Amino acid sequence: MSKAGDKLVCSNKRARAEYEILETYEAGIALLGTEVKSLRDGRGNLQDSYAKVEGGEVNLLNFHIGPFAHAHQFNHEPLRKKKLLLHKSEIKRLIGKTTEKGLTLIPLKVYFTHGVAKVELGLAKGKKLYDRREDMRREESRKELERVLHQRMKRESY
Repeated sequence: MSKAGDKLVCSNKRARAEYEILETYEAGIALLGTEVKSLRDGRGNLQDSYAKVEGGEVNLLNFHIGPFAHAHQFNHEPLRKKKLLLHKSEIKRLIGKTTEKGLTLIPLKVYFTHGVAKVELGLAKGKKLYDRREDMRREESRKELERVLHQRMKRESY
């Protein structure tokens, strides 16, 4: 979903390693003014954050937005619950999906598009240890193949 006008604030790199992403959703975030200013400064952290469907709303929990330096006593609570803005049909679908065994909502990245803060959510299933090892083996073999091809191309260019 990376477009030309997007500015990436933060991403959750561990999510793709620890979870199998089945579907992705783009949602807006209801933020306070100081939170928006902090995100524009790049003070967001998605580590250990997750989304939860509660009472017909989707909330983002444990998403840390650092305090804005110039706000002083009017600053926001860094770990406050943030409401995600999704269509009602998407929320109903997520309610059905998250009640299934082992599925959870994980934020993958936070970015600004056309001046509006967005979060990319992934409907995820936790990977087992052997799945992660298999992914690491596959990645290592891909890197080795690239190294060999790069060396071969380098030799042929002389």
